[in-house]
Amino acid sequence: MGAPRTPAVVGVSLKMYLGHAATLEWCAAVAGLARAHPAVTGGEAELVVLPSYLAVPEAGRILRGVAAVGAQDLAAEDAGAFTGEVSGGQIREVGGAFVEVGHAERRRLFGETDEVVRRKVDAALRNALVPVLCIGEEARQDAGDAARECARQLDDALSLARDAGHGGRIVVAYEPHWAIGAAEPASDAHIRAVCRGLRAHVRALPAHPGSSVIYGGSAGPGLLTRIGDDVDGLFLGRSAHDPRALAAVLDEVHSRAGQARRRIRPGDGRLSW
Repeated sequence: MGAPRTPAVVGVSLKMYLGHAATLEWCAAVAGLARAHPAVTGGEAELVVLPSYLAVPEAGRILRGVAAVGAQDLAAEDAGAFTGEVSGGQIREVGGAFVEVGHAERRRLFGETDEVVRRKVDAALRNALVPVLCIGEEARQDAGDAARECARQLDDALSLARDAGHGGRIVVAYEPHWAIGAAEPASDAHIRAVCRGLRAHVRALPAHPGSSVIYGGSAGPGLLTRIGDDVDGLFLGRSAHDPRALAAVLDEVHSRAGQARRRIRPGDGRLSW
């Protein structure tokens, strides 16, 4: 029998939509469905939840064994007089394993620059956190050009960590900025082509084995079935605030895994993707 496919990453960022009590109620509902879902129990899906800072410790306890937790941001520094900041070490200390870096909202609303993103990616990796690195082209363009632009952004974001010798797993979350809030979202063909290019680029990074490319642009139920062969998972937002929608995405992961098992090549035991 061939080796199983790497689990699909299903990430959920709760942003600041839910209050603390509502966040923990949501986590409890997700823990219940995850413990009974074959995609989770069978190792086909890696569930990652990013609540607000205050909820990370309790969310980790509620979701223990079925989902990893993390934060939506971190400080570029590890300690010091940085009022209001939370360091990568502190996130790790309270049970966080992942951290989101470079989201378009952080850039637009809080003025985060490429330099800030470089420093935060390095902070994540040196504190043994997996950065969920958000990248995407600003303007609508050909998929080949978009893939090259996103690869450039990725290399730039990793450059400080590379120079410092800080490697480790990363999760690249692709979302074209021009499609955010647009009447017409990015087409499935565009998403697939860009993610294919990014996957090839990520797999060639020797300092970051086991890394993934997921899609996060208004992702929800139905999308993974259409683009799943070219991405390693989805990064969900408000659509997953209803646990039933999250369950539907996990259903797609399970279906995709079953189809992959049926595509094992006879005689050599290898998966034919």
